[in-house]
Amino acid sequence: MANPILVLAEQVRGELADITFEMLGAGRALAIASGAPLYAALLGSEAAPLAAKLGAADKVFTVEHPHLDLAPAGTVAAALKGLVDHTQAGLVLLGCTNVSLGIGSMLAAHSGLPLVNFCRAITFQAGTLTCTSQLFGGKILSDVKLADGRGIVSVYPGAFPVDAGKHDGTPPVEKVDLAVEAPKAVFKRYVEPETGDVDITKQDVLVGVGRGIQTQDNVQLAEDLAQILGGAVCASRPVIDQGWLPLSRQVGKSGMTVKPRVYLALGISGAPEHWEGMQNAQCIIAVNTDPKAPIFDGAHYGVVGDVLELLPVLTEKIKARKAT
Repeated sequence: MANPILVLAEQVRGELADITFEMLGAGRALAIASGAPLYAALLGSEAAPLAAKLGAADKVFTVEHPHLDLAPAGTVAAALKGLVDHTQAGLVLLGCTNVSLGIGSMLAAHSGLPLVNFCRAITFQAGTLTCTSQLFGGKILSDVKLADGRGIVSVYPGAFPVDAGKHDGTPPVEKVDLAVEAPKAVFKRYVEPETGDVDITKQDVLVGVGRGIQTQDNVQLAEDLAQILGGAVCASRPVIDQGWLPLSRQVGKSGMTVKPRVYLALGISGAPEHWEGMQNAQCIIAVNTDPKAPIFDGAHYGVVGDVLELLPVLTEKIKARKAT
């Protein structure tokens, strides 16, 4: 894999997204293993000031044009194809996010390079680049080998540590002039979503409740535990649909994606849609009356039991431990 590795830096409202540093960290590991240089691409009219934060890259290439500010996938893919040609990059890493949705497939069509979507791991051993892609919400993991280490890889958020891509130092920057056609779809304005009283994406500890909590009144048991742990309560979709907690507390494919240090899944069966939103928690502790519940397949620790019996006891035990 002698050709350079190119990372598309993802930015929203003038700030680099965490996925950018995840990809830079993964790219740096590949660069060390393969001997290939690591480049970063910044697109947009206000991209240049962000280049100083991309110290993990050997070099940053910028394309400054207002048409590239939160542009549709086709416009970004065309510009990225120009950078691929300019840098002779053989491997392109981009985010598997709402911001970058569709760019990979269009870039693959333009460049003729293969696309690996939903990538959760990348390794380079004995001259072979292998990407692990998750299918069906993570139920199946597929290892894909890229010939000569060439391809486009859409990286799943949370798959790699953010800190690995944050390096001190200012990389050299090269401004590239490319013709950018006016897109047919134009971004008008950004509407900040309501986070409610608590932003669950920022919590280190989350107490998640599902059908096993049974009634709205029982949600208070989870609130008591979350309070003593210094965390917050969240829920799977059935609880939200009942109106027991606001939509801002929903975790899953149709809700929030969270990455807490500890996630307690209480009375949650572990449907793929929910698992997709919390699978990147550092420690998952599951409690369910069904020993065959899917949540146990991915949990680090599991208890087969009734959450309504366990919650009061657990809360009191933690209170007593903290008091001593």
